[in-house]
Formats: sequence, C-alpha cells, structure tokens
Amino acid sequence: MDVVDSHTGGEPTRLIIRGGPDLGSGSLAERRAVFARDFDHVRRRCVNEPRGSDFLVGGLLCEPIDPSCAAGVIFFNNVGMLHMCGHGTMGVAATLVHLGRIGPGVHQLETPVGVVTMEVHDANRVTIQNVPSWRYREAVSVDVPERGQVTGDIVWGGNWFFCCNEPPCELRLGNVRQLTDAAEAVKAALVQQGTTGADGGETDHIDFFGPGQTDGSDSRNFVLCPGGAYDRSPCGTGTSAKLAALAASGALEPGATWVQESIIGSRFIGRYRLASEEEASLIPAANGTPIIIPSITGQAFVTGEATLICQEGDPFANGIG
Repeated sequence: MDVVDSHTGGEPTRLIIRGGPDLGSGSLAERRAVFARDFDHVRRRCVNEPRGSDFLVGGLLCEPIDPSCAAGVIFFNNVGMLHMCGHGTMGVAATLVHLGRIGPGVHQLETPVGVVTMEVHDANRVTIQNVPSWRYREAVSVDVPERGQVTGDIVWGGNWFFCCNEPPCELRLGNVRQLTDAAEAVKAALVQQGTTGADGGETDHIDFFGPGQTDGSDSRNFVLCPGGAYDRSPCGTGTSAKLAALAASGALEPGATWVQESIIGSRFIGRYRLASEEEASLIPAANGTPIIIPSITGQAFVTGEATLICQEGDPFANGIG
C-alpha cells in the first residue's frame, strides 16, 4: 500500500495513493460506509501503531463520481471514519501537486459530505472552500462532573463541534494534558446528556477558544479530535465552525478576515460568504440560522513517501487497537 505523508500547520495526513481497498463505484458516502463495514483493518493498518499514531489522519484517494472533480477522498483517523477534514484537504492538495496531478489554480475534491473547492496558490499554500456550515444551537450548557456547567455552541463545519469560548486553562502547549482531560470530560457529558447535532450524530469534536497569543491572530484554539488526540493545526472544519458561530452572532461580516491560531502557533486565515438560496436549501434543519460557505487558507508540506508492508505472521499487521 503506497502512501504520501504531509503535514498542515503541524497536523499530519497520510494519503493512500495505491493499493487501497476496492469500495465499488457508489457515491463517496456509500463507499465510506463500505470502507467502515468491510475494510476497517485497512484503516487500522494505515494510521494506527505500529505504522501510525493517535494523531495521524488518513485519507484514501478515490475516483470521483463528479467529472468536474480532480479526485475523491475518504478521510479516517485512529478510531473510525471522518465526514470531512479541512487540514487533510490541504494535505491532499499539496500531495496532488507533489504527484504532478494538479498545479496552481482552482480544483474540486469530492468528499462524502459534498464537493470542496481547493485553490492552489503554490506548492504549499492552499485555500479550501468548505461545505456549508452553520450554528445549530447557541449557548448550550452541559453539567460536567467535578467541573460544573460548561457552555458552548453546537456547530457544523463539516464535522459536529462543541465550541466553547471559556477554556478551562490558558491555551498553551504546556497545558495540553489539562486541556485534553477537560475536553474529554465535556465530550462524555454531551454523550451522557444526549446532546447531539441536528442529525442525531455525536458532537465528537470539542473546540476551546481563547484570545490570540501572537501578533495578528484573532483567536487561539485547542481542538480535541474523536480519537482522543489534539489537533496540531487550527483545524479546518473547526475554523469553519468558528466562522459559522461568529456569523450567527453578527460578530464577523462576510468577507472579513479571521486569523485562527492553533495550540502550537500555526495559523489558518478564514473568511466566509453567505450561502446561496440553492446551497441553503440543502440544510432545512438550520431553521433560519445563517448558513455560510467558509474559505480557509493554510500551508501544507509533503514529508515523505512510503510503501506500507504487511509481512506474513506479523501479529500487528493490521495495527494495534
């Protein structure tokens, strides 16, 4: 199985470019379901130890259904399938440039939750136009054992996020353990209290926001991903969720710039436009909340190429866990 590794703002992506499973010719959403049902061992083999790690996000390069798309991709991590991945999309763009499949310009990428636009500025700088994003519920309070009430917004940015503007401690790298523990406790409380996204899906990303800590940044965040690892980047879908929450509150105008800084100091530049009537009609559950189309700019760098080998008799050929 041949892969190309990259990182986007410090967050790694491993893209399977050859030797992945045959998922048939259905939609990307249907192929994602086949992947999850029949080929979970491939996911584990690719991103779990001993070949991978908890914070590695994987992607399977696929033939798209939409002929206007340069490629299709299905994203996954150490515990399962993902709907979308913003930093991973930038990593896919950088990988496709590295492979000579695309060059500077505007390209489309098909994902299980819709078509994403990638504007390649150069070999490493990419702007993605994400799927329609919107705030589902505002100021939701959850009772977290030993921590009291925690309040945040439930927002769709390509994944479901609980966005909290009152972090449990300072957002710095030395506090990662405390932040992780707090985010895991919030996530468990959301599940226990039955607090979900509009489709009943788990609010499986926890996003703590605080003030920016370097010149020119509007905010710093800490994102806990579903597998229990924190996002080294500012998180593309998480930044999209932040933009949607700001738009819903009237705190950021269309076209205005929002600079989101990660826990390690890497940056994404975010902007949004309001969704068209046609785009908004696809999300009836929004119930009048502004639906936005986010654009996120960041940098991605290819870090390696490899062939993953499964030797006969290896007890951990399909990964640990």
